[in-house]
Amino acid sequence: MLTGAVVWCLGSAPQPALAQAPANTAGLAEARLIEIYQLIGAGQNSEALVKSQKLATELPHFQLAQLVYGDLLAARTRFVRTVGDVPEDLARIAGPNLTDLREESQRRIQAIRERPLPGTVPSQFVALSAKTKHAIAVDASRSRLYLFENSPAGMRLISDYYISVGKAGLSKTIEGDQRTPLGVYYITSNLDKKSLKDFYGAGALPINYPNVLDLKRGKTGSGIWLHGTPPNQFARAPLATDGCVVLTNPDLDHILRTVEVRSTPVVIADRLQWEDARAVRQSGGAFEAALRAWRNAKTLGDVNQVLSFYAPDFRSNGRALEQWIPQLKDELAKTRGRTIELKDLSLLHWSDTAETMVVTFGEVPQGTRTGRTKRQYWVRNNDQWKIFFEGSLQ
Repeated sequence: MLTGAVVWCLGSAPQPALAQAPANTAGLAEARLIEIYQLIGAGQNSEALVKSQKLATELPHFQLAQLVYGDLLAARTRFVRTVGDVPEDLARIAGPNLTDLREESQRRIQAIRERPLPGTVPSQFVALSAKTKHAIAVDASRSRLYLFENSPAGMRLISDYYISVGKAGLSKTIEGDQRTPLGVYYITSNLDKKSLKDFYGAGALPINYPNVLDLKRGKTGSGIWLHGTPPNQFARAPLATDGCVVLTNPDLDHILRTVEVRSTPVVIADRLQWEDARAVRQSGGAFEAALRAWRNAKTLGDVNQVLSFYAPDFRSNGRALEQWIPQLKDELAKTRGRTIELKDLSLLHWSDTAETMVVTFGEVPQGTRTGRTKRQYWVRNNDQWKIFFEGSLQ
């Protein structure tokens, strides 16, 4: 009979129901852990202890599960007031490891308490092309990665996972600063697990850091990946990487089998702002008016009118605006008199010290079936949108 109690938990407010997780499915380990938290919150310590023992036995390298199991054992004789409620001498020996596990627990609990409302999406996802089947958003403040499916009915959150980011936090600036970048990125490749060290676990998905905006701001560094953990480590502390975004291997494996290379956007934010999907779409109205005006100018073929949409510091794959103008004139000559259609349009919004829109589309002249896929970066200055990068995707 339990004579003590665990008084840290999700709280007494109703929590989201969790599907029953098969005991041998490591990919649902967090669901099982949160179920244990919920049982503790409901005062059902006996049932929580049974489930905790089972989870700790099946996943001995899941350190947080081991810690919770220890708390439940301790609660048989005394009150347990915090995650990892151990004597002071043991706490000193454990040092940062215990602190990290407590923080991991709080981040997981926070993510469950602060579930995004149905029908909401991160504000960065203004519009996604039908060709973009999935999208990823990372909320570093909650140590959470959200995976979306994009369908004709709109974006739908299909999974979310605990993640770790850089040891030194966020906003990567230079090579080796152990920070995770903030911004809008794309998955560039899927690295075969066989070609990687065990350190990266189930595999790796590199992203295109530094992106065009990062380069414009003089940021350096490379090798920012979404990857897994070594075989003997289930999860890492919230701040534990050299700048990458790290998931458990079962969670990463699901992402590896789901997302598409090159077309999947990855938004990394300090804290995501969730808004009604229709309101987010409508928020792009002023920008879309500028984009249409650029398209109309290009259709007319007036070089000077088209150039009025480009920023003085425009670059295109190393070329300044003057060096790029001959290419623009060549494009206008080939399409003169034909309406330009923008197909498969995606709009991703980023706002920090400046407001930026990352735009991807197929530029298709009237009378043709296909055209070049382009990506532009626009910046808003004094209520005017200007292009500071334009390039074709291979």
